Amino acid sequence: MRYVIPLIFLLVILYAVKKRVRVYPAFTRGVKSAVDFTLGLLPLIVCVFIMCEIFEASHLSDKISAMLSPLFGLLGIPPQLAKLALIKPFSGSGSLSMLGSVIKTYGADSYIARCACVMYGSSETVFYISAVYFSKCANKKRLLPVAIILLSSLISAAVACLLCRIM
Repeated sequence: MRYVIPLIFLLVILYAVKKRVRVYPAFTRGVKSAVDFTLGLLPLIVCVFIMCEIFEASHLSDKISAMLSPLFGLLGIPPQLAKLALIKPFSGSGSLSMLGSVIKTYGADSYIARCACVMYGSSETVFYISAVYFSKCANKKRLLPVAIILLSSLISAAVACLLCRIM
């Protein structure tokens, strides 16, 4: 199993040689474009991290979670998980920490912990992925895709809790 990736590299190199591609110059061009991409992406990622820190440090996340708890309750999401549903689109590590806290507080086999685990696994860090996507995307209409992703994240949280309830 540990030889799969080296084997893939070897096959790609052999295919390139067969097609008369100069492998090393092509590889260095690819690395250069990856470095340029990463440097262009860095400011966007830093903005997302700063936004997450401000969101958490200002306790705005607590206030918004408390405000949205009744709505989440109507959707079948336990009020204890409102903050997880709110943090997950912003921060993977923050939501992982919150998941650990939920498991520690309610126990690993509890309904709330099971919901939290499935919610965590069924959504993505929307703003991080959006920063990566929009850094090279020619389409500058950003509001609709982000709104659709956030709505799908909310729906996945509701479905996750529904599945945990019936299973």
